[in-house]
Amino acid sequence: MKFKIKQIAIGAVLALGTLTAMAADAIKIGTVLSVTGPAAFLGDPELKTLQMYVEELNAKGGVLGRKLELVHYDDGSDANKANGFAKRLIENDNVDVIIGGTTTGATMSMVPLVTKAEVPFVSLAGAVVVVEPVKKWVFKTPHTDRMAAEKVFDDMKKRGISKVALLSETSGFGQSGKKETEAVAAKYGITLVANETYGPKDTDMSPQITKIKGTAGVQAVFVFGLGQGPAIVTKNYKQLGVTLPLYHAHGIASEEFIKLAGPAAEGVRLPASALLVADKLPANDPQKPVVVAYAKAFQERWKTDPSSFGGHAYDGLMMTVDAIKRANSTDKTKVRDALESTKGYIGTGGTVNMSATDHMGLNLSAFRMLEIKGSQWQLQP
Repeated sequence: MKFKIKQIAIGAVLALGTLTAMAADAIKIGTVLSVTGPAAFLGDPELKTLQMYVEELNAKGGVLGRKLELVHYDDGSDANKANGFAKRLIENDNVDVIIGGTTTGATMSMVPLVTKAEVPFVSLAGAVVVVEPVKKWVFKTPHTDRMAAEKVFDDMKKRGISKVALLSETSGFGQSGKKETEAVAAKYGITLVANETYGPKDTDMSPQITKIKGTAGVQAVFVFGLGQGPAIVTKNYKQLGVTLPLYHAHGIASEEFIKLAGPAAEGVRLPASALLVADKLPANDPQKPVVVAYAKAFQERWKTDPSSFGGHAYDGLMMTVDAIKRANSTDKTKVRDALESTKGYIGTGGTVNMSATDHMGLNLSAFRMLEIKGSQWQLQP
């Protein structure tokens, strides 16, 4: 009897040791996202996406025969908190890679930390400043604010619009968007005849819109913001009876925007990823199988519509997993090098071809011009 008890005890110790070794051997994916706060409708689908696909990958045996462990913190849409959580991920959690930074402000607060610690970092933020100038350890999946401005101005040019009012948010994303919009306007024959701003926590933008409405010659309005602000702008726009064409940047690319803005969203045009019009893409579109599969999986798991923001997280995770597989290692330098050499990856955002001088790897063709009609996203020619 004593012998059996001893055997069981030894077996328990060995089993515990094996479990401990397996836990220690997990590939740690760190993430800091804005799941609450003003940017929640971006961060929430990002987290849901990472959770869903980490579970799926683990169910299939993990990566390199090792399980993935998602270590997550919610920054509450606060860039200062993002910095603190990034420090924790690096110093306490010892993560192998970081995916996240929902907003530009959060991302840029994390950049110095990941650079010093030499940890591969895939950002989900939109501003071009994330990857220009190129930062050795920093990559991003979303289209840039500069691309958004160019896609919008190209559409305006086709419609004979040349005099535009810009209304931008004073967040990191909005400030960068304002700068990039001003920089590329002349290239498309656009003159900014009005240039107003609003705060990310403002609840009424009527004064700015009233001023724009009274500006002589204005033919269209371009709003550069994210989170709830653009929906408030859109509702104020309708309330004030403004009938000029209304454009937004890609910071509203979510069904949540249509829900928040309601009927006022009708006619809004914006550049966005193919994900929002997955079922409307031509059968021969190379992105169609990817975006249809992601949209279906997200809808089935979470019982809610997918957004381009969740798609950015999907691309960030899948490119990271692909890099780890190609590196055949979680060695941080090898994974970084593999990320930089990503070629021909077809994701929800487009076809990605990275290089030492391009840590995003998307061109303007990756953006689709959409219009909201009947509370639905409609693909524009």
